[in-house]
Amino acid sequence: MRVLVVEDEPRMAELIVGIIDRAGFVADTVPGVADADHALEFLPYDAAVLDLGLADGDGLTLLARLRARRSGLPVLVLTARDTLDDRVAGLDAGADDYLIKPFAGAELVARLKALLRRPGHSLGVMLEAGTLTFDTIGREARAGGTALPLARQELAILEHLLRRFGRVVPKALLEEKLYGDGGELESNAIPVHVHHLRKKLFDAGAGCTIHTVRGVGYFLTDGITE
Repeated sequence: MRVLVVEDEPRMAELIVGIIDRAGFVADTVPGVADADHALEFLPYDAAVLDLGLADGDGLTLLARLRARRSGLPVLVLTARDTLDDRVAGLDAGADDYLIKPFAGAELVARLKALLRRPGHSLGVMLEAGTLTFDTIGREARAGGTALPLARQELAILEHLLRRFGRVVPKALLEEKLYGDGGELESNAIPVHVHHLRKKLFDAGAGCTIHTVRGVGYFLTDGITE
């Protein structure tokens, strides 16, 4: 899982990234609102840790923009703003959780994992969209209660799309996750799997659609389009 840390104090950013890395996640750090906007536009993050007092603006502004775009990215606010009014403002702006500095590393990791275990997020067991449900343990997808006959590669692609619902999953990321670095990979392998998966979802009335962003990747939304 990949986490974006938005923190403008270098030592604090280094501390947070170290804690997250040791917990087994991959962490990137940016110092401000503009850089965070750019990173979130181009990379499929699973969660963000957001400071509020940033050099180029207020983290609440970034959070409000995310929610206005209907982004479901889990956001943990990590800040020195410790009054009740501050916490309420952060949660009202769309934060999923609010942790005050100074903090314990173990608590930060526990709260991140709790966010990622929510349905539809990166550590969730049961994923849902439309009438579709995906059991990540039993490796079974159902539409309206009926099991879908999906190949292994189609199941893997569907899981990645569900875990990043509404966000673009780069084609290169799917290639890496499905095939790793070994052997030759035909350039149309992922598009072919996506084509078959899209048709099966449509035929089953799954109530969700895979969209293609040409030259970039794919994303899943509720609703049906041919």
